Amino acid sequence: MNRHVTVGLDDSTESHAAAAWAAREAASRGVALRVVHVEEWPITPEIPLTLTEALVERYETLLREAAERARRDHPGLDVTTEMVHGRAGAELTRAADDAEVMALGSRGLGGFVGFLVGSVSLAVVATSSRPVVLVRAERPGAEAGSTESGAAAGAAGAAERASAGAEDAAAVGSPPDVVLGLDIAHPSDPLLDFAFGTAARRKLPLRVVHNWSPPASYGYAAILDPEIGTGLGRRAAEGLTELLRPWRSRFPEVRVVEKVVVGPAARELVHASRGAELLVVGRRGRRPALPHLGHVAHAVIHHSAAPVAVVPLA
Repeated sequence: MNRHVTVGLDDSTESHAAAAWAAREAASRGVALRVVHVEEWPITPEIPLTLTEALVERYETLLREAAERARRDHPGLDVTTEMVHGRAGAELTRAADDAEVMALGSRGLGGFVGFLVGSVSLAVVATSSRPVVLVRAERPGAEAGSTESGAAAGAAGAAERASAGAEDAAAVGSPPDVVLGLDIAHPSDPLLDFAFGTAARRKLPLRVVHNWSPPASYGYAAILDPEIGTGLGRRAAEGLTELLRPWRSRFPEVRVVEKVVVGPAARELVHASRGAELLVVGRRGRRPALPHLGHVAHAVIHHSAAPVAVVPLA
């Protein structure tokens, strides 16, 4: 099969934003773009044939117009479209597994629990064997009425409160970059390759953020020796530098900024997403029966200001 980037398309604003992102990604990789719509409407005798035909025609038009926009914005880009029938989560996961990367629209948090809204996107992210990028439409205030829930929402809410002030002002004035959330205790070649490769293709700096937390006994030890915290932070910074050394050599054109911070990873990454072009995080494991994400990935998916790429670590 030819190399390609895939986007799952419906008629939402977020989906159109994902299609634009996918077209740009396909062009930067020099591969084809595949635009897929999953038709879940049940075709039964109880549903008038004329209504079924109208829906098919509507989505065929949607696919055709999306392909035309992609070709217009990226002359020479090979674009194919496909309408498939079945359950959206299963069909889009299958499409994602065949692609170099899948792009989907993301609506962020809704009421009750986090993934009543965007459940299909979350299911694909949690089960695909390939990177999935969630793209949110740029609509100021779109999330104002959403209800935060769970540990992820709490962490991200704290992030937004913490991001006010001088640091935010500096972030707004900074050029865009790619942000990578990296746990040096669980390094991943696919994660690093995706982040460095994206930064290289788009000619952007790469900001690598590593969060570390002191051990449970740290509070007592710090009272006796305040230098302990400094030493732990220094070792974390040295570990990050050593881990990135071969990747800097492999991608010498990428300017890398390393940042080691203490505290919750979700809070720092949501803050770092402001002004970023892409936020990259990893996901361990694959659970086809029950969509599941770690709390960090869950938080940044719902609250990142930038598109979020979730890369399977294994």
